Amino acid sequence: MRAPRLLVPVAAACLLTACASGTPAGSAAPPTSGGAAAFAPTDAEHDPTTRIPGVLAVEYGEVEHVLATRRVAYDHAPPLGGNHDPSWAQCDGVVYDVAVRSENLVHSMEHGAVWISYNPDQVTGAARDALARRVTDQPYMVMSPYPGQDEPVSVQAWGRQLKVDSVDDPRIDRFTTATRTNPYLSPEPGASCGAIDPRLFDVDNPRPFDPAPYGPDAIPVTGS
Repeated sequence: MRAPRLLVPVAAACLLTACASGTPAGSAAPPTSGGAAAFAPTDAEHDPTTRIPGVLAVEYGEVEHVLATRRVAYDHAPPLGGNHDPSWAQCDGVVYDVAVRSENLVHSMEHGAVWISYNPDQVTGAARDALARRVTDQPYMVMSPYPGQDEPVSVQAWGRQLKVDSVDDPRIDRFTTATRTNPYLSPEPGASCGAIDPRLFDVDNPRPFDPAPYGPDAIPVTGS
């Protein structure tokens, strides 16, 4: 039985959930357009998102793992970093049809994944399909609906976020190129995005997103 209400240090929890290196960055690339290739990170330019208008940048310090029974009071919706679940949401080109628990997806971004979220009331049909084509079968890419999102589309990587009102906005691909497994931005770039023990995270029945306001027992976004 799990001990209640405990934070688990990241390094220790990784031993439990196999935070091992997976597919290296650059093994494959999502479809790009609008000059996205020019936004790949280099030794000379660690963060090409600085050239993309509208990107939010947040620097997170020390973060920890939290038990699956706890919530993190994230500072942005959708979140783009902070304390998170020990188990990542599978993020090797998975398109989730249902909203997924944020704490699992934040762990995916720690590994270098880019998470595309969309407001399911605003993005449907062909528009949703256009987003899904950017993600399906692509390493370090994941997509899910995010009910109540304040813009139709939001794209997150660790510490970076871009919100747009159209699935055709070329900044989506530029942001993806700039952040996916970016070793200068991701805390654990290249760590696994694959399937894990379904008792920890089941890709076919993921832990659900909780839209309720954070309660007084929610854990801060960083620290304990």
